This record gives sequence, structure tokens and C-alpha cells, in this order.
Amino acid sequence: MPIEASCHCGETVFEVTEAPASVTRCTCSLCAKRGALRAYYTPAQFRLLSPVDNVATYLWGSRTVKHHFCASCGCGTFSESPDWSTGKPDFDNPRVGVNARLFDDFDLDAVPVNVIDGKNLW
Repeated sequence: MPIEASCHCGETVFEVTEAPASVTRCTCSLCAKRGALRAYYTPAQFRLLSPVDNVATYLWGSRTVKHHFCASCGCGTFSESPDWSTGKPDFDNPRVGVNARLFDDFDLDAVPVNVIDGKNLW
């Protein structure tokens, strides 16, 4: 069952195909300051429902990951990146990391949280 998500002002809306089995809290400087809990999907499992013009992008460090946010209210919404599950970027397997805190009508407390030590990994 698809899950819809929206930013604070409602200008950026997206959906994913299913509930996450878990979410990830990263300790890198950007994630720690944003406070996002990420759920990861393939691009086919993600759909932006609002106009792409409502989305702004921040490229940090290696400029490998596109960190998107609402151009109106600034909420961090989703990111596009290679798969990093092996510790190295796999550009053949892109991932979309959505901010699960934005899921509408979803009990985020029922999902386990994995922690990645991004502060010391990159």
C-alpha cells in the first residue's frame, strides 16, 4: 500500500510504494542537523507528486548525493544517491532516501531505527 508524505507547507508531496521495514539515523553533520530518519527505496518505488519546481537541491562534499528540500518551507524531503550499503558508492544501483518523518498517517515509532556512524565514516 503506497504511503504519501509531505513537507510542512504541503508544497512538496511524494509517495513510496510500501512502508519501510526500518529507518536509518545517520550521525554525519548534515543528517544530524536535519534530524531526518531515512527510509531507502529504489527509484521505481518513489514518485514525486508535486511539480519538480517545488524542490530545491543541496550538493555537499563529494557532490555525489542530491539532498532535496522544499523550496518553500525548507523541509528536507528526499535524497538521490548511489547505493552505499557496501561502504562504497554503487552507481549502478541508485537509491532514494526519503525523510520518513514526513510520512502522513504513519506510526514511525513502530519501525526499528538503525544508526550509521556517518560522523566517522565520511
